[in-house]
Amino acid sequence: MRVPETEPAAPTPSPAHDPARNATSPVAGAATSPVAAPAVVPHSRLEDVLGVLTGTWTVSFGVSLLTHVGAVTGGTAGLALVVAYAFGLPFGVTFVCVNLPFFAVAAFTKGWRFTLRSLASVLLVSVFSALHAQFASLGTLALPYAVLTGNLLVGIGLLIVFRHGSSLGGFNIVALLAQERLGWRAGYVQMVLDVLVVLAGLLVAAPLLVLVSALGAALLNFVLALNHRPGRYLGA
Repeated sequence: MRVPETEPAAPTPSPAHDPARNATSPVAGAATSPVAAPAVVPHSRLEDVLGVLTGTWTVSFGVSLLTHVGAVTGGTAGLALVVAYAFGLPFGVTFVCVNLPFFAVAAFTKGWRFTLRSLASVLLVSVFSALHAQFASLGTLALPYAVLTGNLLVGIGLLIVFRHGSSLGGFNIVALLAQERLGWRAGYVQMVLDVLVVLAGLLVAAPLLVLVSALGAALLNFVLALNHRPGRYLGA
């Protein structure tokens, strides 16, 4: 007797080849569909202008608090303060002069757009500092309060300026170049340079004042290192 032939059973599709399962499986979708990177939305020209104005105003008021108590800080702002205290010069003019050599470096390494923006930022800080001296009557300020608040304001202002494609010249340019070319965090690079500037403050200020100023400069650079990391901010 002939055994009747049976139709072979259809093969069960494996999960890897099951289109219906793949369409609904989040794991399969994650493996086959790469996640698109978030789009970079650049700042508009108006946003850059307003950002630089805000940042430089904030920095200048922070510097005004420091000069009111005779403190110093890091960066070319601190270097300008040391020179201004030593020779009795106005901060605004000294700040511009100290930054001039660094703009020559910036023109060749960062381009004219960045250099001109940075020059404009330095001039704005100088002008705003003169306005604060003319119109703001600060009265008596405790040294720790003035140094703490002044350096926080300078750090916040620098972050705003950085994020709108500018800087305040000097050590900011060196720090940004080290971050872009070598991958070093801008805040840490500037911290090393600031230590040298604060130590120079011993030439024009009492040791206790320099010590408090050093703590303030460390706070400023901590703010920069914490908030200004390579690749974190997508605005341009």
